[in-house]
Amino acid sequence: MASTNFDKLPRKLWEHTDRESTRMWRFMQDVNKRYNLNLQSFTQLYKWSCAHRSDFYRQLWEFIPYIHEGTYTRVVDESIPITGVPRWFEGVRLNWAENALYSRDTSSSSTEALCKLNKEDDKIAFTEVREGNTEIRHVTWGELRQDVAALSAALKERGLQKGDRVVIVGGHSYRTYVVFMATVWLGGIFSSSSTDMGVGGLLQRAVQVNPKFVFFDDGTLYNGKTIDLRPNIRGMMEGMSECDNLQSFIIIQRLAKPFDTSAIPKTERFETFLQAGVNKPRPAAVRVEFMDPSIIVYSSGTTGTPKALVHAVGTVFISSSRDVLHRNYGPTDVGLQYTTTGWIMYLSSVAITIYGARCVAYDGSPLVPDPKVLLKIAEEQKVTVMGVSPRWLGELMKRGVVPREEFDLGSLRTVTSTGMVLPDQMFEWFYDTAFPKRAQLANISGGTDIAGCFGQENPLDPVYVGGCQGPVLGIPIAAYDHDLPEGSPGTPLPHGTPGDLVATAAFPNMPVFLWNDGPGPAPGPKYRAAYFERFAGAWAQGDFCAMNPHTGAVLMLGRSDGVLNPSGIRFGSADIYAVMERCFPNEIADSLCVGQRRQQDLDERVVLFVLMKPGLTLDLKLVKRIKDAIAEGLTKRHVPKYVFEIPEIPTTVNGKKVETPVKSIISGRAIKPSGTLLNPQCLQHFYQYQKIEELVEPRAKL
Repeated sequence: MASTNFDKLPRKLWEHTDRESTRMWRFMQDVNKRYNLNLQSFTQLYKWSCAHRSDFYRQLWEFIPYIHEGTYTRVVDESIPITGVPRWFEGVRLNWAENALYSRDTSSSSTEALCKLNKEDDKIAFTEVREGNTEIRHVTWGELRQDVAALSAALKERGLQKGDRVVIVGGHSYRTYVVFMATVWLGGIFSSSSTDMGVGGLLQRAVQVNPKFVFFDDGTLYNGKTIDLRPNIRGMMEGMSECDNLQSFIIIQRLAKPFDTSAIPKTERFETFLQAGVNKPRPAAVRVEFMDPSIIVYSSGTTGTPKALVHAVGTVFISSSRDVLHRNYGPTDVGLQYTTTGWIMYLSSVAITIYGARCVAYDGSPLVPDPKVLLKIAEEQKVTVMGVSPRWLGELMKRGVVPREEFDLGSLRTVTSTGMVLPDQMFEWFYDTAFPKRAQLANISGGTDIAGCFGQENPLDPVYVGGCQGPVLGIPIAAYDHDLPEGSPGTPLPHGTPGDLVATAAFPNMPVFLWNDGPGPAPGPKYRAAYFERFAGAWAQGDFCAMNPHTGAVLMLGRSDGVLNPSGIRFGSADIYAVMERCFPNEIADSLCVGQRRQQDLDERVVLFVLMKPGLTLDLKLVKRIKDAIAEGLTKRHVPKYVFEIPEIPTTVNGKKVETPVKSIISGRAIKPSGTLLNPQCLQHFYQYQKIEELVEPRAKL
């Protein structure tokens, strides 16, 4: 895990060889010239960007050549506190897909033009790779534009209008990207879920937003197995019977042989749907207001139904624009981000097309046929920016894989890692043993909530062992005292002191609102409860962190809440509880699901504790049934590593079960029980799980 020993400067591992050639440096010089400043470092640029947010975002908006219309009278009203969710760039209208598919004429621009963005018809825009690197498809910009035009014509003919929702349950594939582009081309709102989600999870998300169309892959390949998705299609169709806006399910053939879906009502094949647009004029891109909804993503649902987080077209653009500075994106880049479509990193994966870069989409297991598959793709496709997880890096390290000796990674300049804390030993292994020394290891951290990062790499500072290299430009962050009473105004803790990660002033890529969050403007009651009730006047992200006083690095020390995070797959305990309540009402009285990550652990594991009904005992057969039910109802990635029987569930005086103290105890810490606990003595039982390997399923020693 990340070390919080700040007694000395950590080891320096990487430094840019020519930082004055980077886009961040050139941006800083533009700022210096415009505002008569002499900024020379990332720290100075960051402080200026937070103290002068309107000036920073105005400069950023002018730095990137977006296609748009209209003008703004002000960037934002900085007098509005973060809790007021202020509006940005009012008066500007633009379209996500138009900017992804075309380039603005920048011949007269005096700022960064990003060349010609490399979007000529015969250039490759998108590369799709199937599991195991067994099938590769290249798509040119010309083909991409034609396919988006054909689908958008069909969607328009079938009645899709601005603000209508389109949901896709699909793999990280070319067809999924076409659905995304065609939806937002018409001003629709796009939402995606991965094919490994169970019907219950899919319905929790889709029913909320009442879509007009649902696109659904008919099958998938994962971990070497072909999976028929027709039961999920039927289950989702039946579960959405009360959605009055739903018009049709459009079924996409994903594998070489289609699955017959003709017996499922209200479904049609993708090829048939396209016929609605044949011989119809190509619709014009619908340019929407900067703050108009464009994408819906979902929280992990720790305490119930996942929150539907709505992000605006312009605010997501601005968030992506910062990546041009932080990551030095340009039209010659090739990006490979391992992700599913149900995670915010899907947006990060495809957003690089805006800047003329090529997206390489891998759909399948990163471990099939072995953990080297992503490295092989990186070599073959000459990937420049590769996004992975600490879990995958850990597999390479455990198996003794040395990428720089086995593969030609001469094009690779950045490797990003996110989804969980990157252990300190992996930083040193990355440079000492594994990857080319010239590549920048970018440990990043943010969230679905903000469609972006709070901690990220930059090209101006060195990379040291531990944490995210630094904060993100234009977002003022701090650590607040975790023990402050709820609703208290916090003050930034000194660097080096752990606390709750907060944003202290408004930034563009906050959600514009949560779906179905009451009448009136944002923030509604769910929005306020999620982000603004913890600390007065600040956004609480729910992460525990510390700022390194020597390097400025942001060290993520875990979650402040009960989000589970095994192998970078974040989900809420509520998902597990729903399966327990649905499948085992006669056997299990209650359950408690928490993550365990001790000092020596490279990854977090999920541990499920169950309280049996009177007279019943947990046995191995029931353990298997529990794990099978979770795999079927959710995904295999949700299955707990261990299931144990316990004598009592810790609860508060008002009857709410608590997870955080149990998670802390089994992760190796001693805690002082809160005064709000009804039965604090029961926490003693959980200390034995600090040596969980010495216990035997299905029950521990009571």
